[in-house]
Amino acid sequence: MSLLAESPNAKINKTVLDRFLTLPQPEDRVLVEYIWIDGTGENVRSKTRTLDFVPQNISELPIWNYDGSSTYQSEGKNSDTYLYPVAMYRDPFRRGNNKLVLCETYKYNKKPTETNHRVTCMEAMKKAADLKPWFGIEQEYTLLDMEGRPFGWPKNGFPGPQGPYYCGVGANKVYARDIIECHYRSCLYAGITISGINAEAMPSQWEFQVGPCEGISMGDELWVARYLLHRVAEEFGIVVTLDPKPMEGNWNGAGAHCNFSTAPMREENGIVEIEEAIDKLSKHHMRHIQAYDPHGGKDNERRLTGRNETSSIHDFSAGVANRGASIRIPRGCAEEKKGYLEDRRPASNCDPYQVTEAIIRTCCLNE
Repeated sequence: MSLLAESPNAKINKTVLDRFLTLPQPEDRVLVEYIWIDGTGENVRSKTRTLDFVPQNISELPIWNYDGSSTYQSEGKNSDTYLYPVAMYRDPFRRGNNKLVLCETYKYNKKPTETNHRVTCMEAMKKAADLKPWFGIEQEYTLLDMEGRPFGWPKNGFPGPQGPYYCGVGANKVYARDIIECHYRSCLYAGITISGINAEAMPSQWEFQVGPCEGISMGDELWVARYLLHRVAEEFGIVVTLDPKPMEGNWNGAGAHCNFSTAPMREENGIVEIEEAIDKLSKHHMRHIQAYDPHGGKDNERRLTGRNETSSIHDFSAGVANRGASIRIPRGCAEEKKGYLEDRRPASNCDPYQVTEAIIRTCCLNE
């Protein structure tokens, strides 16, 4: 029996679904999928609402609510939690005029929930808007079977050591490329600024890149891209984990390397601005570590060991083309003396709003 067949979702006959999805949808009915971050700070939830018009602008979408007591965001006796639409995308699953809508979450008293980090991120982005901050995040993730083991790994053993899998080609080197291709196309259709994909160093570990995005759109687009990834994998009966170190031992962990630049960094001799930003980052190492995973650095303790292409969580370091440093200056940027820096510390399960806000406050707002 294949691993794929072990998932209840994978056993469902998808051709039956297609019969119903090809039914004509009334022109005056639009399905809107409201997406939000739950109380874990790393998982997404969603539910659907029917509208009687095609929304052209995010301001046209109604505020909605949900049971926050079932998402770790409220008590049962006062459970209503509010969804404020903030970004809209095309729906690659339902297609047509149907939409995906990313939402902020607010408590009964209209104050942001504890995991709504978009509010303070937006404040920082507005203050730094004149610098035109660009971000790109490299989202690493691992595919698992229904038993929580990396997809395609031997049931009672391990694959051969790392080496042939990174950017690999061949059935004995990469697993479930179908998911990656479907996700890529879904992101393009939705309007996500997805800029690439590749197989990673550990078998069944993959990466996609989103960006460059300016300001708050980095967090918005990465969260929706994550939603799309989970949703696509669901169709195949495969689980996606963003855990920063899903397998102990001599296996690479998973990060969300953040590439960052401002307009002055991208101009001639911008290397001076890049080096100044690195100097500022060096003075706030622990502040960033605490912001770079949902548990204040505890997740990154398992990953940032100084081994497997990581820096030590305890020390700040920087270097040109050094993948074992906290901050890497790409060799091309060093040669051209302009460009961007790569912060390699964020964990794969980080909240991109927290990451980009911390970088802006340190490098641009001097806070």
